[in-house]
Amino acid sequence: MLPPDISGVELSPDEIARFARHLILPEVGMEGQKRLKAASVLCVGTGGLGSPLLLYLAAAGVGRLGIVDFDVVDHSNLQRQVIHGTSWVGKPKIESAKARIHEINPHCQVDLFETALTSDNALEIIRPYDIVCDGTDNFPTRYLVNDACVMLGKPNVYGSIFRFEGQASVFNLTAESPNYRDLFPEPPPPGMVPSCAEGGVVGVLPGIIGVIQATEAVKIITGIGTTLSGRLLLFDALKMSFRELKLRPSPERPVIDKLIDYQEFCGVGGSAPGQEEAGAVESISVLELKALLDSSADDVLLLDVRNPPEAEIATIPGAVLVPLDQIESGQATEQVRQLAAGKRLYAHCKLGGRSAKALIALKREGITGINVSGGIDAWSQEVDSSVQRY
Repeated sequence: MLPPDISGVELSPDEIARFARHLILPEVGMEGQKRLKAASVLCVGTGGLGSPLLLYLAAAGVGRLGIVDFDVVDHSNLQRQVIHGTSWVGKPKIESAKARIHEINPHCQVDLFETALTSDNALEIIRPYDIVCDGTDNFPTRYLVNDACVMLGKPNVYGSIFRFEGQASVFNLTAESPNYRDLFPEPPPPGMVPSCAEGGVVGVLPGIIGVIQATEAVKIITGIGTTLSGRLLLFDALKMSFRELKLRPSPERPVIDKLIDYQEFCGVGGSAPGQEEAGAVESISVLELKALLDSSADDVLLLDVRNPPEAEIATIPGAVLVPLDQIESGQATEQVRQLAAGKRLYAHCKLGGRSAKALIALKREGITGINVSGGIDAWSQEVDSSVQRY
C-alpha cells in the first residue's frame, strides 16, 4: 500500500496540540501525522473488536473512518464493547460509535453504513478506503471481507477472539502477501466453532486484540515498523502468552475474481445461531414444551446441556443439567440412559444448537430425543419473562 497522499494536508493548531505526543516521535513526526489525517479506514463491525479499533484510530488522528454494522446496543454488549454506553442500549451501534468518536476526535470524518456487508455491496463500500479492519465474528463475513480486499487490493487487518484466546494478522498487504484463505482454505463445519454468545468471552480480550489491530493499521498508514503480514499472532489471556506462526501464500489457493454466496460457501445458509444444528434433529417449540410440562406428565425428561455457570444464571424448572462436553465425550452416556429410561427425552441449551449436538451424539448411542427450539432464550421471551436472559 502506498502512503496516503499528504500534499495539501495541514494540521491545525488544535491538531498539533492534540497529537503532540505523536509529533515528537521521530518515527511519526509531522509527516506521519499528516498521513494519518489523510488516511481512511473501514471497520466492519462495532462489537468487541471494533470498539477499541475505532477508539484508538480516532484518537491517533485517522482522518476518515467508515463503520459497517446493523445491530443495536444490548446490555450484554457492555461487558466488552467499550465504545458504547448504557444510555445507548436499544439504539444503533453505528450512531453510538460515531458520537463517541467525535468526543475523542471532532476532526474525524465518520461514514456510517447501517447494513450487513454482502456480496452485492461489499466492493462499493470498501473501494473508497485505504485499509479494512475486520472486526466480525463469523466465517461468511470474514471470507467476504478477505475476497473483496483481494479484488480491490486493500490491506485487511484481521482479528478474532474466543473465550480467553485471540489472534491477529495483516492480510493482503501486497499482491504477494498471504490472505485469509491461506490461513483457512476451507471454512470449518457449521456449528464446530461456537459463537461468543454460546461460548463466552472474557471482556478484556477483544480490547487487547482490537488494539493490536489498531496498531497494525497505524503502522501501515505511517510506513513504520514491521507489520504482522506473513505472521499469525496468537494470544492466550489465561497464560498471558503470545505465540507467532509463519503464514505463507499457498500455491493452491483459488484465484479470487468474484464475490460468491458466502453463507452457502460456509454451509450456514443464513441461519441464526443454533438453527443449522437444530435442523438435523426433531424439534419442539417452547410453547409446546410448556404445555407438556403443565400437563404434569411424569414421563418427560428435560435435559439442560449448558455449562454449570449458565445454569446459575437461569434455569427452566425441572430440567436436569448434564453439560454437552460430558455427553460428547461419552462420560455422561450411561447417566442419561438411566435418566431417560421409560421417559420421553427433550433437550435444551441457550439457543438450540448445543442441545441438537447433544441429541446427535446420544442418538449414536441409541438414545433418542427431541430438541427445544430456541432454548432457554426463547423460553424467557415466549413463556416466562422472569427467567433471566443473558
